Amino acid sequence: MNGQMATLSHYAPPSSKITITGKLRTRRLINCAVRSNCGKQISGFRIGAAVTMLMENKKKKEVWIWTENKQVMTAAVERGWNTFIFSSIDRQLATDWSSIALINPIFIEDKSLFDNEAKLVATISVISSPQQLEQLQPDNEHADNVIVDLLDWQVIPAENIVAAFHGTHKTVFAISKGLSEAQVFLEALEQGLGGVVLKTEDTQAVFQLKEYFDKRNIEGSLLDLTKATITRVQTSGMGDRVCVDLCSLMRPGEGLLVGSYARGLFLVHSECLESNYIASRPFRVNAVSFHFRRYLSFFSGVMTCQHFQGPVHAYVAVPGGKTCYLSELKAGKEVIVVDQSGVQRTAVVGRVKIETRPLIIVDAKVDSDEETYSILLQNAETVGLVPSIIGGENKATAIAVTSLKVGDEVMVRLQGGARHTAFARLVLFQVVQLLQVVRQLRVN
Repeated sequence: MNGQMATLSHYAPPSSKITITGKLRTRRLINCAVRSNCGKQISGFRIGAAVTMLMENKKKKEVWIWTENKQVMTAAVERGWNTFIFSSIDRQLATDWSSIALINPIFIEDKSLFDNEAKLVATISVISSPQQLEQLQPDNEHADNVIVDLLDWQVIPAENIVAAFHGTHKTVFAISKGLSEAQVFLEALEQGLGGVVLKTEDTQAVFQLKEYFDKRNIEGSLLDLTKATITRVQTSGMGDRVCVDLCSLMRPGEGLLVGSYARGLFLVHSECLESNYIASRPFRVNAVSFHFRRYLSFFSGVMTCQHFQGPVHAYVAVPGGKTCYLSELKAGKEVIVVDQSGVQRTAVVGRVKIETRPLIIVDAKVDSDEETYSILLQNAETVGLVPSIIGGENKATAIAVTSLKVGDEVMVRLQGGARHTAFARLVLFQVVQLLQVVRQLRVN
């Protein structure tokens, strides 16, 4: 987006008003602002405005379904996908389905797709060689929608297609047989293709793809964070803490939601802030109770992982409004990264380490609630909580646990009771028991 002015929020220094040339990326926007202040301490860096700008420019991905299975059709319609592809000899099937569901049928004729009024909707291009890929250019396509069937390589051709069609009004779909293929196409070059054609006879493929989109949709959305007041800070001996390194860089003010109880999670800062004693590790977070360690460090322009530390028993927020134990995290699992303003995004865990370290216990209360919320953290200067920005002009992005004192205000996430898988298993067990009782009563 050439020449677009991007202004970070009022916490950023005056020089953060910058011109971004090329494709808009939140990471590039943040890195540019950080590098423009090289050598300076930027303690209050809010990126909500940048994330909001990215979301406003993010085009919604489309999904078309190619199936002859009625259950697949029903599952897709229930999830908001109502464009279906039929062969030209299956018009009666399209008519039958249209009588029971509101669908938009399109029909294949040779390598083109037409609607009920014989209007050209899309073209299909089969790609199995570099030469065929080179011929796929926006100027050569007559329809607004282009469907590609990648028979050989997928990742590199998808990236080339994204680059070739960037900035055009045409939407490119890729035929996918399941979630893994769809994910490749939807994430190519960060932007992804415009959509996918899910060709399947299995309802599970529909369920999995919808779950994937639900996770994508939380990017940039806001979580309600609450100001809590510290009521106790006390060292508590040694314990196993979990050190979590993410595959994404975190920015000042960002962290993971962790707590001893799922009903109240503390925003634990990453180790992305620089110090004189330890290098910045913006990919790391230090949690507790199966303690996750996370280094609070500042951006140096080098791509590294962020790290988080916390104890093995603690809960951590994961996509889908759920929590899991820190001890259950492993490479490839996704977690929720949140900033001071509540802007959330997902990140993939790259590595988990469990080591014995000295711990410190922190209790806090919310003004409108008598409940006490607790968290155990590694007792180290690199571990910190994100302070409150509600009702004040706090310029700090993190308070180290070694400096934390009673009366300090930090950010927490309040939610209902247990949301982890163990709770779900307990509910299922109770339901099964109830059904067994009902069955026994009927027998008697």
